[in-house]
Amino acid sequence: MKRYSIVLVLAAVFSAAALPAQQPTASPATGQASPAPAAAQMPASAAEQAADASVPVVKINANEVSLIFTVTDRHGHYIPNLQQSDFALLDDQKAPAKVNSFHQQINLPLRVGIVIDASTSIRSRFQFEQQSASEFLMQILKAKSDRAFVMGFDVTPSITQDWTNNVDALETGINRMRPGGGTALFDAVYTACRDKLLDTRITEPVRKAIVLLSDGDDNQSRVHQDEAIKECERAETIIYSISTNWTPSRGKGDQVLTQISEATGGQVFFPPSVEDVTDSFHSIEEELRSQYALNYTPADFKFDGAFRPIYLYCTDRRFQVRAKKGYFAPRQ
Repeated sequence: MKRYSIVLVLAAVFSAAALPAQQPTASPATGQASPAPAAAQMPASAAEQAADASVPVVKINANEVSLIFTVTDRHGHYIPNLQQSDFALLDDQKAPAKVNSFHQQINLPLRVGIVIDASTSIRSRFQFEQQSASEFLMQILKAKSDRAFVMGFDVTPSITQDWTNNVDALETGINRMRPGGGTALFDAVYTACRDKLLDTRITEPVRKAIVLLSDGDDNQSRVHQDEAIKECERAETIIYSISTNWTPSRGKGDQVLTQISEATGGQVFFPPSVEDVTDSFHSIEEELRSQYALNYTPADFKFDGAFRPIYLYCTDRRFQVRAKKGYFAPRQ
């Protein structure tokens, strides 16, 4: 939950009229469906539609939630220019008490972790993955506002370059890795979120993401998959996974990558060959710059540290919404 908002707009209240309960909510760990009550539609205001990213940053209350999400059609194309009234939302199975702001295609500063599988299983394609990751950072990072770090992992995770906006230093961190050993994927994701992205010193609104390159075949982790996902939720971090499994069939590792990505509001990519990895990076870059942001005050909010599931959907059923499955309320 962020304490700051990138835009200051007029508050909008959810309407009392409820939509039929057509869609399920999702569990905090796996995203499995469970029944949900009806959600109320969100009315739009002219001020919100005209909101601009140049508006100064302002403080918000601790019980407000900032939700960043992506909208696509069934072919995966991003849908711009939607309004607040095009969405309905449930927080802990209740419509929010108040919507404070809605903004599309925001340009928040990025905090991105490049987490690369350096285990023996990906040795044959490792050099090309390093090159693609370096190109991605060169294209996406804006020196004045964005920061990234690089982590490699085999049996243990290792930071090869800490937070920086220096692309040359990040590239050096990527090239410093050498493949070998087992695969502790869950440990790497957990550690990246706990040590790098769950940072209480961040006082500005930022968009946090992990770009994970792996075949998903974990065989060494001490933490479990659901623990890694929960740590991402605590750190409010989206995971974009790029599978390095080039076989036509989708194996257990690909299922793992899909579950981790979808649970955090991200996406998994399955490039058909090592040469297509660059295209996956380009898609991630486009998505990070083509999202919506919603800030709201939940109903019946408690500072109890509990997980509160989120369900957000577009009222136009041709479009799909990808958002995190929930968040952990802070403790007083």
